[in-house]
Amino acid sequence: MNPHPTAHDIEQRMMALLASFLHDPDTVSRLGNGTTTLRTVREEALGSSAGGKRIRALLAYDAFHAISCAAQNADQGHAMSDGSATADRSMLDLACAIEVYQTSALIHDDIIDESAVRRGRPSAHRHLSDVMADRRQGSGLALMLGNTLATASVAIAHEALSHLPNTEAGTRAFLDMQHAVEIGQMLDLSLERMPLDSPKDLVTAAVDVDHWKTASYTAVAPLELGALAGGMEPVRARRLARTVGAPLGLAFQLYDDLLDIVGSSARTGKPTGGDIREGKRTVLLADALNLADEPTRAYLAHAFTSEARDEDTITTVMAIYEDTGAIDSSRCRIDALLDDSVQALRDSGLATETIDALSHACSRVVPRTAHPGHPTHGTRTPPEHNGGM
Repeated sequence: MNPHPTAHDIEQRMMALLASFLHDPDTVSRLGNGTTTLRTVREEALGSSAGGKRIRALLAYDAFHAISCAAQNADQGHAMSDGSATADRSMLDLACAIEVYQTSALIHDDIIDESAVRRGRPSAHRHLSDVMADRRQGSGLALMLGNTLATASVAIAHEALSHLPNTEAGTRAFLDMQHAVEIGQMLDLSLERMPLDSPKDLVTAAVDVDHWKTASYTAVAPLELGALAGGMEPVRARRLARTVGAPLGLAFQLYDDLLDIVGSSARTGKPTGGDIREGKRTVLLADALNLADEPTRAYLAHAFTSEARDEDTITTVMAIYEDTGAIDSSRCRIDALLDDSVQALRDSGLATETIDALSHACSRVVPRTAHPGHPTHGTRTPPEHNGGM
């Protein structure tokens, strides 16, 4: 097998694993009248799983390859030497399990946020609502679809880990990843009720959400699972994953928040300004509140505590993010976090070639973004409040 599978390779294998799990003959034979509904949900499972850059799977596989090669070069890879082809296939499946879980988390996230679009297509709950001609049934089926994919991810991971080193530690790391996302989702919901009078407290709370909800399964778990599968001792694998992966995963989320403002729908697969539309308390918002003058701060507070935000409000808030320097501030935060991640790798005690391989893998997760110079502190005067806000 190619030691570096492509996103296409991962998606093809992921679809095969999902099809096998969802088309279990024993289950289908006992369904009776439920087969039509199950077929609809199965089709949506595959549709929702299509697309995406597969950065989590690629990071996990690259970490596995870097660590296992280092172990073999040091004559410490006896667990891998007689079955490297089996290990490669199993690691690919483990990487796919992370992506299956991500799809599960996105489906649940879209239900909570009432998002209409995901990866350039109707979100699962919207599509199923249209198919069933009933919003409640559609949302209910999407909820169960998310649960089903979470179960599928564990089943796929369990089978893959049984053919890899550190099976028990890997299983624990996979379940810890899921639990961290669950905690992050609950923190994210509680963040919606947070007052906006203290930007500093908002930054702390938003970063905490990003750590649990995003960094945990975007970078920390892929690095830990890859290192464990490559034969690294569990305590060391966890330390490496947390010190390198936590700042990398936070940088990824800040970059995702930035793309929501300065990116395009074609690139992100979601409407631009979606976080503003949903009233998300982000680090971008906290920086804008901190950098804005009093009238602008009042405008932002009103906009984000209103029941909804119309398109004019979204456009104005996006301009405020630019004019206050909040966007430049986020770029600087991202680059600082990437510096922390790189430094943690340098301090890891790994061989130079392993550090170089992992550094290259991490660099594909999120690019450098900061512009030269310092954030500006200008602002624009917001319009008067109106009934659409």
